[in-house]
Amino acid sequence: MKTTRRAVLGAGVGLMGLTLAGCGLSGGGGSAEQEKAAKEAKEGKVEGEISFQTWSLKNEKFTPYFEDLVARFEKENPGVKVKWMDQPGEGYEDKLLGQANSGALPDVVNVPPNFAYSLAKNGMLLDLAKADEKLKDVYVEGGVKAYEMPGIDGSYGYPWYLGTDMSWWNIDALSKFGVSEDSLPTNFDELYDLAMEAAKQGGSAPIISSLPEIIITSGDDGKFNFNTDENVDFLQKYVELYKAKAMPVEVLSDNYTGNAQLYKQEKVLWTTATSSYPTELKTDNPGLIDKTVVTKRMGEPPLFVQGIAVSAKSKAPAAALAFAKFATNTENQIEFVKLAQGFLPGTKEAAADPSKFAEKSDIELQNKAVELAAESMKTAVDPTNVMWTEDMKTNMGQQMALAMRGDITAKEALDAAVKYGNDQLS
Repeated sequence: MKTTRRAVLGAGVGLMGLTLAGCGLSGGGGSAEQEKAAKEAKEGKVEGEISFQTWSLKNEKFTPYFEDLVARFEKENPGVKVKWMDQPGEGYEDKLLGQANSGALPDVVNVPPNFAYSLAKNGMLLDLAKADEKLKDVYVEGGVKAYEMPGIDGSYGYPWYLGTDMSWWNIDALSKFGVSEDSLPTNFDELYDLAMEAAKQGGSAPIISSLPEIIITSGDDGKFNFNTDENVDFLQKYVELYKAKAMPVEVLSDNYTGNAQLYKQEKVLWTTATSSYPTELKTDNPGLIDKTVVTKRMGEPPLFVQGIAVSAKSKAPAAALAFAKFATNTENQIEFVKLAQGFLPGTKEAAADPSKFAEKSDIELQNKAVELAAESMKTAVDPTNVMWTEDMKTNMGQQMALAMRGDITAKEALDAAVKYGNDQLS
């Protein structure tokens, strides 16, 4: 199975992972077992040997941080020894699967929500909602909700480092259509109208250059049901944009590099990207920085989440829980994201004040983006449906491309994508 992540940390891997669902993980954990595990973690003695696993973070930048983190925890808890281990970016999904199946899942482990879903479903992760009554008071709401899994009671990860993105506009080029920073689109309908008007006038790069982002929903029965009239109408707008040449043809090609790359090449006039995007502009096209303005994402800001979970099978549950809380407390999260610039910490207190963790940049555009990212954290939501696999995503992209080319209707595309997803679940 192929592993992907959303943004960049360490050795070039980032935030969002694929699900382990359907990959052969067996086992289970009932409510009684979770209650027992939570009680032992809350009330047990903080002692013993535990393992802590990160994902592609052992390098010159982060190794000193983790070595210091472990040393400080052990000093505060002399009865505990922590073994830090790190796994490479590629193959992490399969590595976790193998560890879980062999009973060797680390006591404290770095997992994104997609990975946590299958592990939690099979009773491998500690329910932190039961083990830590302060969970929702301390951590960013959207991050906590990202680890609340469909069909499973509880919450299964501490939000650790988070990301969101925002809109970046080539205001210099857009001004030719009478657009100012104060009159930029604030919803998709306004963006659609502007993109169609720009295409009609010609002589300019397109504005929109990404496939529609349709939220993958499922019903109480667990079946996907996002082929709604509203989403059909939304996809139809993209069909019209593509037909009107209001989108670049590269969007539907196999080697499409993404809207952020096209924006840097000044082939499109709008993109979405994280708060660190100006550093890329400075490297790849510094002349574009002064032409660019940044605003919040239209609609609900997305939340990209990495977290730390605790094994429900740990032989030193109190020590494992204590270390997970220590690694993700406000002080340590702030220190971590000082190294991981562009990300935000997962506690409410830390995320509220960017001045504590974000270096002041000599690029004012980036300073503004960091402030917007911190503000977005208050309402950002992880849009990922943990049951939606990469294979399903690929099929859906193919169906949407067929619709945009005019080979099938928008409704046929979404109906086919829903059917394929539900067939795969079966």
